[in-house]
Amino acid sequence: MLHLMTSARRLALAAGLVLAAGGASAGLFDDDEARRAILDVRTRLQALEEGGKARNAEQADQIAQLRRSLLELNGQLEALRTELAKTRGQNEQLARDLAELQRGQKDLQQGVDTRLRKVEPQKVSVDGREFLADPEEKRQFEEAMGVLRGGDFAAAAGAYSGFLQRYPGSGYAESARFWLGNAQYGKRDYKGAIATFRSFVAAAPEHPRAPEALLALANCQIELKDTKSARRTLDEVLKTYPKSEAAQAAKERLASLKQG
Repeated sequence: MLHLMTSARRLALAAGLVLAAGGASAGLFDDDEARRAILDVRTRLQALEEGGKARNAEQADQIAQLRRSLLELNGQLEALRTELAKTRGQNEQLARDLAELQRGQKDLQQGVDTRLRKVEPQKVSVDGREFLADPEEKRQFEEAMGVLRGGDFAAAAGAYSGFLQRYPGSGYAESARFWLGNAQYGKRDYKGAIATFRSFVAAAPEHPRAPEALLALANCQIELKDTKSARRTLDEVLKTYPKSEAAQAAKERLASLKQG
């Protein structure tokens, strides 16, 4: 644009000089030549102006086109931002749905595990022996033990008797029979305790509590004033389980019975 303006100024100056020269030196140029020079200058000037207008129009069109392209790009960018926000929102919702589903699955699994624990056999250890027991079986045995520890011997005897009736083949059966004898002894049912202890020793002579059972049986016989039978039972303890703690107690009882 600056170049066009400079060229136009030069042509205008040239035309002025031609006119001035024509006026000052009329003898050198005739009128026709002066007019032709002026027309030529005007034609060139007009051509330059039209060329400048065309280029200006072309540049204006290019600028307008660039603006339209920029607006279109801005529109596309805004659309992409909107779509991205929408997608992000969908992803967040999917993440929440997934988390909720996982929580539900976890709760369901915990519920299943809880129900299974209520019915699945569990490994337990009583009196040095391990075996599987149903949860309810375990609960009833421990409940009977709690009653015995509380000193309610009659209720404990009933609890152990009920347990043995319900679970005759239980891994707890031998221990339940031993503690039933102790509960009977505690409520002074010595004859019942003797029968229970005899049954226990006969069924499980290798049980860790068998020596105690025989010693308790002898105590029941002593309470019933059956000294002869008590001595035989104490001798049985010494012969069958000589290395047990019950054997030492049996020696002391025998000595006291002899003195008596």
